[in-house]
Amino acid sequence: MNILLIGYGKMGQTIAALAAQRGHTIAGIVDLHASQSNITDFTPATVDVAIEFTHPDSAFGNVTACLRQGIPVVCGSTGWLHHFEEARALAKELGGSMFYASNYSVGVNLFFHFNEYIAAKMAQFGGYDVAMREIHHTQKIDQPSGTALTAAEGILRNFPAKTSWRNAPAEVPTELAVISERTGDAVGTHIVTYTSDVDTLELSHAAHSREGFALGALLAAEWLPGRPGVFGMKELLGL
Repeated sequence: MNILLIGYGKMGQTIAALAAQRGHTIAGIVDLHASQSNITDFTPATVDVAIEFTHPDSAFGNVTACLRQGIPVVCGSTGWLHHFEEARALAKELGGSMFYASNYSVGVNLFFHFNEYIAAKMAQFGGYDVAMREIHHTQKIDQPSGTALTAAEGILRNFPAKTSWRNAPAEVPTELAVISERTGDAVGTHIVTYTSDVDTLELSHAAHSREGFALGALLAAEWLPGRPGVFGMKELLGL
């Protein structure tokens, strides 16, 4: 495939290296620091799919530009979901293809799946409180992480005692505490903890490198072309 990379930071560079190993071609790079290209310089005749990992402030504009160019787009930027329904509507209007995930790691998406299952079971048996902690590198801008928000939403859907989340210790029992830590070059760790008077149960995922995220993004990019609509990892993995 011919891939357009939008963003050439740590993730973009990791994706580029892995794409070459998988026999793909980087047809172009759009990045403020690494190139002078624009999304409008590319068309479906020159690229098969775009992979977007940039910044919360630019992601929505990049996604919509791809959709208007007729280029299927895989987006991994977080912190822009207040515009997500606008992007979904545009994809539907144009018959475009868009893939979004807050985290492209196969392991993390299994974590999401088990997180919802465990939340429902813990709610069924009662007696437990739940909280979450997420740890990332100091350069990560959004807080809590998109992965933490996805996990929190999964808990809220399945654990009725919690009705909202708070990026701080809970002030009332109905709040789900989501504690964010930023330290060193931590790739990403997410821990959901259930506590009762008699025991503690934890579900956690710790990323060891960015390659797991890059592989998931490439799997999505290989899967998306020719599929109009808006998709995520549940569709890709059959969860």
